[in-house]
Amino acid sequence: MMQTIDLRGIQPNRAAFTSLVPRPAVDVSVALHVATELIDDVRSRGRAALDEQAEKFDGGRANSIRVPATEIEAAVRALPGDVREALEEAIARVRLATAAQVPAEVVTTIGPGATIVQRWQPVARAGLYVPGGKAVYPSSVVMNAVPAQVAGVRSIALVSPPQRAFGGGVHPTILGAAGLLGIDEVYAMGGAGAIGALAFGVEEIGLDPVQVITGPGNIYVAAAKRVVRGQAGIDSEAGTTEILVIADDSADATLVAADLVSQAEHDEAAAAVLATDSPDLAERVARELERLAAATRHAERVATALSGPQSAIVLVDDLAAAAAFSNAYGPEHLEIQTAEPEAVLADIENAGAIFLGAHSPVSLGDYLAGSNHVLPTGGQARFSPGLGAYSFLRPQQVIRYDRYALGVVAEGIVALSGAEDLPAHGEAVTARFRAH
Repeated sequence: MMQTIDLRGIQPNRAAFTSLVPRPAVDVSVALHVATELIDDVRSRGRAALDEQAEKFDGGRANSIRVPATEIEAAVRALPGDVREALEEAIARVRLATAAQVPAEVVTTIGPGATIVQRWQPVARAGLYVPGGKAVYPSSVVMNAVPAQVAGVRSIALVSPPQRAFGGGVHPTILGAAGLLGIDEVYAMGGAGAIGALAFGVEEIGLDPVQVITGPGNIYVAAAKRVVRGQAGIDSEAGTTEILVIADDSADATLVAADLVSQAEHDEAAAAVLATDSPDLAERVARELERLAAATRHAERVATALSGPQSAIVLVDDLAAAAAFSNAYGPEHLEIQTAEPEAVLADIENAGAIFLGAHSPVSLGDYLAGSNHVLPTGGQARFSPGLGAYSFLRPQQVIRYDRYALGVVAEGIVALSGAEDLPAHGEAVTARFRAH
């Protein structure tokens, strides 16, 4: 079912491994043209464009793109008891873990009368994208909204694709999760057009532009986030899910296979990768994949994902090489199922989220670990973090010098401004010491 890539005997350096990691045949760049056209259409025609895109790509146009508050309130009341309880537990756990991501204000005294304050200022308004294609993701409501709220964002707009089964409206479970979090500005729209609407606003439906857009989506959503970057900030281009498992011969093949299948069920383009130094484990996992993939509800989707070019069993010489391969790959989710996972962790640099040991599956992080499941994909974990409170915060330095403190450095400022042939810079300082 899965291809095998044999990297044994290859020098485990980043340059060698980067060209050999399995990737999807289609990446975000191929969707940029379409995403740009859809965004431009929304900018020029507003609601009419959103309605047409809803009919063409999603579940049909909604009677009201903005969901009435009464509908959100009804969705909260209609949540099944076990689902509501799980969502409330997820909210509490993510809120607790996210609080650690808000730095305290720090005052640095440079000298007498000279201070710099480092503060972290939240954006005033954020837009949250919650996907709604092949599955329903109330957990993504939690993962997007809680960090924004913890950061101190005052105004939050949430968008999710219209569902044909609900008359072109947002899925009730999504609405219920939003209501539990106190979010009452929800719009039935999806895809690239929704990202454009958040970035530029749509006056006729009362949608004001946002400063930051977060949340996962398909390749067109990821492309749209790249297009609007500059008009609005983004968390990362969080696209189709990825899992990389590093395992040795101590790992349970059934658990490894179950974790690979769990992420493959998201989408036909989902990536599932095992890196191991044990050919015996590789064979056992391959057999278990055949069995588990055939038995799961979304068997056809899983089979497509596991047999795609983005998925593979990768053989390496040792666990150090497995870590080097992982760093070159930069996985969204990294599981380490080895006899000594902490030793492997010491060699890991690039990953969206890391799950240690046999009892920390990615599914835990998807729902109730307290960590965030909105993570960079497509190798972007090599340079981008997952979603957190910091995604909505901007570091700012507040500089305060009195006359004495400025006088201490005045001569140096004049010297440097002269060296740069910018004399007015120095004159702006010396002007403060002339008699008026």
